[in-house]
Amino acid sequence: MSEAHTQLIKRIYDRFNARDIDGVLTELADDVAWANGMDGGHVHGREAVRDYWTRQWAVISPHVEPVAIQTRDDGVITVEVIQSVFDLEGRPLTEQTHALKDKTVLHIFRIEGGKIARFDIKDTQ
Repeated sequence: MSEAHTQLIKRIYDRFNARDIDGVLTELADDVAWANGMDGGHVHGREAVRDYWTRQWAVISPHVEPVAIQTRDDGVITVEVIQSVFDLEGRPLTEQTHALKDKTVLHIFRIEGGKIARFDIKDTQ
């Protein structure tokens, strides 16, 4: 994996955890396909990602911590992530009705032209 791709991946996690939507969106392709971890499926395009996160952050406070970054032979970047989900006061969630839960997941990135073109989530369990 190139150093530029490694730095891109680290930047988006830092910006996501800081709730810097615009900082992340600048790293995405205009027509990005982004996994919707709350409802399933994907959202398409930067503004759809903005809307998705705005809605998500109105009800929960997620934190994602990358622990391993690898590049597969096909150029796809996989990131093992510890995902923690809190309520808006910073307390662990107990009775969530969405798919976001504390767990380790695999984030899968496809980069084209220096921008993230697709993002997928895969459970590791």
